[in-house]
Amino acid sequence: MCLLLCLANSAQAAAPTVATAATPAAALTAAPIRIGMIDGLSGAFSNAGEAVQRNLQIAIERINARGGVRLPDGLHLLSLTSFDNKQGVEESLTALKHLTDQQIPFVVQGNSSAVALALVDAINKHNQRVPDHRVLFLNYSAVDTTLTNEKCSYWHFRFDAHADMRMHALTEVIKADSRAKKIYLIGQDYSFGRQVNQSARTMLASKRPDISIVGEDLHPIGKIKDFAPYAAKIKASGADTVITGNWGNDLSLLVKAARDAGMTTKFYTFYGNGLGAPAALGDAGLGRVRAVAEWHPNVGGADSDAFYQQFRQRYPDPRDDYVHLRMQVMIEMLATAIEKAKTTEAAAVARALEGAHFKNAFHDAVMRAEDHQLIQPLYVSVMQKKGENGVRFDNEGSGYGFKTERYFDAGLTALPSSCKMLKLK
Repeated sequence: MCLLLCLANSAQAAAPTVATAATPAAALTAAPIRIGMIDGLSGAFSNAGEAVQRNLQIAIERINARGGVRLPDGLHLLSLTSFDNKQGVEESLTALKHLTDQQIPFVVQGNSSAVALALVDAINKHNQRVPDHRVLFLNYSAVDTTLTNEKCSYWHFRFDAHADMRMHALTEVIKADSRAKKIYLIGQDYSFGRQVNQSARTMLASKRPDISIVGEDLHPIGKIKDFAPYAAKIKASGADTVITGNWGNDLSLLVKAARDAGMTTKFYTFYGNGLGAPAALGDAGLGRVRAVAEWHPNVGGADSDAFYQQFRQRYPDPRDDYVHLRMQVMIEMLATAIEKAKTTEAAAVARALEGAHFKNAFHDAVMRAEDHQLIQPLYVSVMQKKGENGVRFDNEGSGYGFKTERYFDAGLTALPSSCKMLKLK
């Protein structure tokens, strides 16, 4: 398997190249197609950034193993350059400047909607100012709904379901749960966390007006080391259900505090199926913790199983076991769009991505042209013990995995968009 991976911080980049005899000679001599990742590789959320890097790396390796991307002048390998933004907006804008100085045509980012919003604005301005070296922004995880609504941009494509799409799926499950009566909302105090809480309130009011919101908290992102006081408030409220968009250590520390407090509430989460959360909960999470995602390892089928097992063979350390299908889809769709456009020029690749269709044996997705939002199925899954109830694979070697509770096809996850995008002709 081929690998061309560049790892760097925001100040410098190095580009080691590793290839095997399986790589066509033409691809080794042609200039690589560079992708610049801007995300947190240090600090409180470094585990989330490192997980992204692994997913992007294996996706790139898959394409390079079959020769790379074909352009009129021959085959080109993909390469990744990573810029550590320490989860900060200013650091991200500095990284973008380094990236554009190196004329890297594709930017990928996701672990912070605040960062994504800043990057969209900066890229809009850069592309207007430097039309000969425009860049395209591919978003794998920043789910603030405004990014494909009022803040939509021709230069931005989102490959994750946005917050309202995810919340729609979760609240459909809650709608059918007659035992859900009292709900507590808790999230990170920035645009995404506030949006998740508001979305939950709006959808629950429509779908289950009998439910009471018995408490709500927004806490500083990445700053809380002990969530015991929050767990005590949730327990005292009498809530039977918690909804949270927390991610990274903010989620694993929250669920650990809930376990330590002896809470028996259900948790409806955006990201409760990885980065330490299942292990932190243990048996306390069985049948109680739910997560929503475009895929999970136990969706079933030989092709899905093979996809997951290939990832685990590449990254055997249980701590590295956090697989995102959407990142594989993103890189595959980018490679196909470059080949269709016959160039890496941003506007041409954007046109090729609009309306593009990805389909394999276990996933089917379309990039909606009107707002550059990927429309794809979603699964709501519930935590179970490995080996029980059809759960073949666990998460991060914890002994706990997730089983599909509800599947929503793409037609059920698509929500209307308010995007009024100015498109290039």
